[in-house]
Amino acid sequence: MSSTAQLVSDEAVLMLSTAEAAEIDQVARHLVTVSDRIDDAWVSAARSAWETLPIAFRRRVREFRRDSGSGGSLVVRGLLVDNEHLPPTPSVGGSVQQVATAPAALLLMTACGLGDPTAFLAEKSGALVQDVVPVPGQEEFQGNAGSVDLMMHNENAFHPHRPDYVLLLCLRPDHEQIAGLRAASVRQALPLLSAETREALSRPEFSTQAPPSFGTAGGVVPNHAVLTGDVTDPDVRVDFAATTGLTPAARGALVSLATALDEVSRTVRLVAGDLAIVDNRICLHGRTSFKPRYDGQDRWVQRIFAVTDLRRSRHRRPSDGYVLAR
Repeated sequence: MSSTAQLVSDEAVLMLSTAEAAEIDQVARHLVTVSDRIDDAWVSAARSAWETLPIAFRRRVREFRRDSGSGGSLVVRGLLVDNEHLPPTPSVGGSVQQVATAPAALLLMTACGLGDPTAFLAEKSGALVQDVVPVPGQEEFQGNAGSVDLMMHNENAFHPHRPDYVLLLCLRPDHEQIAGLRAASVRQALPLLSAETREALSRPEFSTQAPPSFGTAGGVVPNHAVLTGDVTDPDVRVDFAATTGLTPAARGALVSLATALDEVSRTVRLVAGDLAIVDNRICLHGRTSFKPRYDGQDRWVQRIFAVTDLRRSRHRRPSDGYVLAR
């Protein structure tokens, strides 16, 4: 059985065959034997290993890199997760994956297929592979440690070198399997906006603060536009929990944009072995609420960022590594 890319409710989904999933898992497990740590050398090994993965998987990821479609997201289904040997879900703030594992290998290989992996020193100590898990006492937190509705946002919208792609691999769903990844594309929302609103969103009359996960390291962020680039196919830069309109027109435009994005948004309930790839330049994402039990079996998603042009941030990356120091 060969894999096929198909549209399901306007969402691009790649269904892997059993044989393809097993082949990907075999490559990932071999990569784990190369090193026991996630470091720059392991990234180089992951880049080489990417070229050995099933051609249909690599082709679809390359197509997505060139054009992420009207929806701006892709879900790969059928990947293998070793539930029997999966450790308890972490439940501490700042949880990351430092030790080489098969899921981490899969994320790194795919990030290399999209460009280069990247991370931010101020966020989760600069770890390339990060845990998205609920943390006791942070249920209301607007970030990856919370469990309430997570407002729609571009990842690290405040930063000039924010990721081009956000990759989310589900290792374990929540107990009730009600937590949903929400995604909304500006390509689909744009026709719902008036010309006046589009013009207002294209002016540098917005301010976005760094998320709480960055602490005070976000620094002063220059005012910016929400829509940039080609007026018929713009990029979007907004975090509805952190972006403020600085003029009455800007504030009104933000409300209109939020309404349009909500209208075109879609929700996907990720299960173990689902990999979601979000084009952070045109697609916002968020999460619906769920109730953690803190019993070691809570929702566990691992995350990695990728950029198409790592060179742009060279002045912020010591020794030409993958972590932005500022």
